[in-house]
Amino acid sequence: MAVRLVPDELWELVEPLLPEFGARPQGGGVPPVDQRAVFTAVVYVLTSGCAWRMLPPSFGVTVPTAHRRFTAWTEAGVWRRLHRAVLDELGAAGLIDWSRAVVDGASVRAKKGGGLTGRNPTDRGKPGSKLHVLVDRAGIPLSVAVSGANVHDSQALKPLVMAIPAVRSRRGPRRRRPGKLHADKAYDQPELRRWLRRRGIAVRIARRGIEPAERLGRHRWVVERTISWLTGYHRLAIRYDRKGTHFLGFLTLAAALTGFKKLAKARATM
Repeated sequence: MAVRLVPDELWELVEPLLPEFGARPQGGGVPPVDQRAVFTAVVYVLTSGCAWRMLPPSFGVTVPTAHRRFTAWTEAGVWRRLHRAVLDELGAAGLIDWSRAVVDGASVRAKKGGGLTGRNPTDRGKPGSKLHVLVDRAGIPLSVAVSGANVHDSQALKPLVMAIPAVRSRRGPRRRRPGKLHADKAYDQPELRRWLRRRGIAVRIARRGIEPAERLGRHRWVVERTISWLTGYHRLAIRYDRKGTHFLGFLTLAAALTGFKKLAKARATM
C-alpha cells in the first residue's frame, strides 16, 4: 500500500521539501521516524478520510507523530511548495495548457466548524466551507483556496489568479498567466472583467440574463471534473478539521497529487 500511495517518483519530489526533524529530547535519543512513512500516513488520511486516531499501525507511525508532522509541514508551507514542484514538472514536459483557465467553487459541510467556515445558504445555514479551484484547459489545478461557505464565488477570483505560481515551460521563461479565463455567471462583475483585462487575460465570463444556461458547461466541465477528483479524496468530501489551515493543507496536497497523477500517466505513455 505504501508504494501505491507514495511511488518513488513522487517521493523524489517530496523529500527535498520536508524539514528535518531531530530526536526529541524526552525520547532518550531514539532516532526520528522515517519521513516517507509519515508522509505516506498523511496521504492515507487524505485519501481514506479516516480520523487521525484510526491511522493503522502498519504504517509504523504513531498517531501523535503523524499529526504533529502534518501540522509542522503545513505551517512550513510544504504543501504549497509540493504543488508548485509538481506544476514545474508538468510545465517542463509541456503538459500545462495555458490557452484557457477555468474557475469554480463547491461547498462542503464542516462538521466541527472552525476557521474558514460559514453558514451555507444551500445547506439550511449549516456550517460549511467552500473549495475554490482554478484549472488549466485540461483540468490540472493551478491554484486552490478555501473560504467560508457564505463567501461569494467572485471574491475568490483575484486571490486564485494571483496565487498561480510562475511555472517552468518546456522552452522559454516561466509562465503564470493563462490566455483567457472561463467562469460562470457568479463571476459576472464589471470590476473583475477590467481587472483580468489589465493583466492581459481575455475574459470569457457568462453574462447574467444574456447567455443561456445550456452554454455554460461547454468549457466549465473540466473544472467540475477536477473538483470531483479533489472531493474524491475523502478527507475533503466532508470537513472534520477545526483548523482552516489544516483543511487548506489537505486541499493543496490533493491538488499536488492530482497533478502528479497526470504527470505519471503521461510518462507511462511516453
